[in-house]
Amino acid sequence: MIGFGSATGERMRLVTFRDRGVVGAGAVEGDRVVALAPAYQAWLSRSGQGRAAERAAALLPPSAGELLAGGAASLDAARAAVAHAMTGGDRDGDPDLAPLTLPFDRVELLPPVLLPPKIICVGVNYADHAAESAGTFRAAPYPVLFARFAASLVGHRSPILKPAISDELDWEGELAVVIGRAGHRVARADALGLVGGYSCFNDATLRDFQRHSSQWTPGKNFAATGGFGPWIVLADAVGSPAGLDLTVTVNGERMQHASTADMTFDIPRLIEYITSFTPLGPGDVIATGTPSGVGAFRTPPRFLRPGDVVAVEISKVGRLENPVQGEDSA
Repeated sequence: MIGFGSATGERMRLVTFRDRGVVGAGAVEGDRVVALAPAYQAWLSRSGQGRAAERAAALLPPSAGELLAGGAASLDAARAAVAHAMTGGDRDGDPDLAPLTLPFDRVELLPPVLLPPKIICVGVNYADHAAESAGTFRAAPYPVLFARFAASLVGHRSPILKPAISDELDWEGELAVVIGRAGHRVARADALGLVGGYSCFNDATLRDFQRHSSQWTPGKNFAATGGFGPWIVLADAVGSPAGLDLTVTVNGERMQHASTADMTFDIPRLIEYITSFTPLGPGDVIATGTPSGVGAFRTPPRFLRPGDVVAVEISKVGRLENPVQGEDSA
């Protein structure tokens, strides 16, 4: 099955951004963000092809997650847009033409999948995390799954909000899988063919609310607690998702460090199991679990406070950074 990327596995970094009130899909190139739909429209027009605006809107929708649903055609259009914008297309001399590239530091990065149809999170997927909990969380013969809501997500550089009703906001750095192709009851051997790309995730958790019952939904779904981003790196560019280096820091101090090879249930097994009971489709997200080093099981426990900065960094994928802000000051 053809993967998401070129034969050379180029590291296209797809983002969803907002600039001056306009939301769009982009590709990060150095310190610039290529606005994909305007750049592709400009390339089509320069090439003398008709229905440029209509074709650009159809192939390059305003979310990186939606773009993956377009498959090879949308990714080819994105590559053409990047090539045009980065080789002088941004200086076409037309005063009515929107800029095709924008400063990375100026744009607001949104979650790369703006409204994921499903966000399926995996609990207790590293043996060392199960061990550090001293029996609070137990490994199971099947993956432990729970759901997040899209409204709980925030993008790179946006604040994670500490709610006023809890002082137990904890960090959980994870590798996120973004689905690019639909599948139902997928065999493990075919599972990675569904993956469009990978991103960083911070499954920040309100531990006291997580303990209210055996169901973790309340502790995992406070507004603006799920850091996601900064971008999606195409699956071909990452290659095997096993053996990626995952590090979490708080204010520069390392709190978590592991290899994704240490997952109890690897990504093919997760996809096989999840698709045994529900179909997966483009834009769905799987947060694959966190290793040891969370704040709740430190001595004494350590939780996030306003002013802290949490970073999740994964080799071949990127670095997600979120400051922590008090809910009352948001």
